[in-house]
Amino acid sequence: MLFKRRPKLLSLEIVAPVLVGIFALLLWDIFVRITQLPPYILPGPILVLQTLISDWNELFSSLLITLQITVVAFVAAAISGLIIAILFAQSKWIERSFFPYAVILQTTPIVAIAPLIILWFKNNTFAALVVCAWIVAFFPIVSNTTLGLNSVDRNLLNLFQLYKASRWQTLLYLRLPSAMPYFLGGLKISGGLALIGAVVAEFVAGTGGEKSGIAYRILISSYNLQIPRMFAALFLTTGLGVLIFVSLSALSDFILRKWHESAVEQED
Repeated sequence: MLFKRRPKLLSLEIVAPVLVGIFALLLWDIFVRITQLPPYILPGPILVLQTLISDWNELFSSLLITLQITVVAFVAAAISGLIIAILFAQSKWIERSFFPYAVILQTTPIVAIAPLIILWFKNNTFAALVVCAWIVAFFPIVSNTTLGLNSVDRNLLNLFQLYKASRWQTLLYLRLPSAMPYFLGGLKISGGLALIGAVVAEFVAGTGGEKSGIAYRILISSYNLQIPRMFAALFLTTGLGVLIFVSLSALSDFILRKWHESAVEQED
């Protein structure tokens, strides 16, 4: 059993990105040393790591605030996106009437409307930031899930109709299982977008103090030319985005591993 698990831990999917990352860090460090660039232009990876360790408490507390906004917006986008996609699947008229407005919501630059949203929620900055992140994360779930609900096997759909299954029975036992891979794919996209929306909204809001998110730390560091600190905050934000994607990918594989071709392990 141990022999069979070892190749998974040392698989090409894990080893290759790690090696590329280490190689990129080495090139970065060599480039900084050769060119002797000052830290306020481009700090070396060792200096960034030292700054991350020394400022860990402050940066990590800000990251947790951004994570809270991201999680709340992501959960809201997942629930609302699924419900609206189900409504779209029940009637073509509903889908054709309202889907264009979902597209408009997606294509509207969040930077342009974030100040207005923050003004509307002037007494609750957290809610305003959540709404901004929700707007960015909402569309991929609606689009993917709607596509999945409309992509059921026509033969199975005819079979359900032959046995006179109700609309809700067809939805529960046929359409939703068929749409599950699409929904999970939308979640993986939406997770990263929720983080991006939260960071952009924090940039626009410019909220400081103890309850400021990681974007505010990046902003203030850039203003004060504390570039190593800015890079450390950027690394934390990037790491959080990778963690969100990996977690949602693991969730998708766990749900689909026993029945869907995208996650079933193929034997050599």
